[in-house]
Amino acid sequence: MSENIVLVERDGPVAIVTMNRPDALNALSRALRAELVKTFAELAEDDTVRVAILTGAGRAFTAGVDLKEAGQTGFALGADGGEIDLAKGLASYPWPIIGAINGFAITGGFELALMCDVLLASENAKFADTHARVGIMPGWGLSQKLSRLIGISRAKELSFSGNFLDAETAERWGLVNHVYAAHELLPAAKKLAQEMATCDPGMLRNYKRVIDDGFATSFGEGLRLEVKRSAEHAEGVTAQSVEAARKAVTERGRTLND
Repeated sequence: MSENIVLVERDGPVAIVTMNRPDALNALSRALRAELVKTFAELAEDDTVRVAILTGAGRAFTAGVDLKEAGQTGFALGADGGEIDLAKGLASYPWPIIGAINGFAITGGFELALMCDVLLASENAKFADTHARVGIMPGWGLSQKLSRLIGISRAKELSFSGNFLDAETAERWGLVNHVYAAHELLPAAKKLAQEMATCDPGMLRNYKRVIDDGFATSFGEGLRLEVKRSAEHAEGVTAQSVEAARKAVTERGRTLND
């Protein structure tokens, strides 16, 4: 990877992707954005990977777009000047992405966190949307995703004030699933990723797709989409495969309860 600004570690079927500009609070320079898009495109082609974890080195997840650089090159963030589309790059990744939010996730960094499928946070995590304060309109989905996750009134409070949201409140509001001590965050993310990776690969991909496709439309249309996808999937299901899956689920339940 160029200048090692993105590190990739493999743990069986899990890829841990770490933004590695700690001295700059992992600010999203054009080079870092391009490297993230490239990394997830490469992982999408790797048949051995089933789940990705995205985190940051040092005390930040990412402090957002590199404002010093952007002040010189412009702020075309939605499509990134037509050259680097970070939101599209992560959205096209077919497997689950767990965001391990280790520290600051500010503005563009907040948007990057919202591109993940599941968020886990360190006790040190802090979220902030400062778009209104720096005079830049969000272009990676924050204005639409955040209100759907935590409610429109809470989203407006954050976006109109630019105030920080601590990890405990983020969990209470439903933005993150769990909060961990700093040293426990990555092990917890790896454990969850390994659990996800034990699912049938085709089912895992298709389930992510139907959730995301349905979320992007109305509730009624989402229900119709689910029925259609379910019928299509059922054509390839046999009594033998259902019985084998039932036994595997039962055995896993016994193991977890021991």
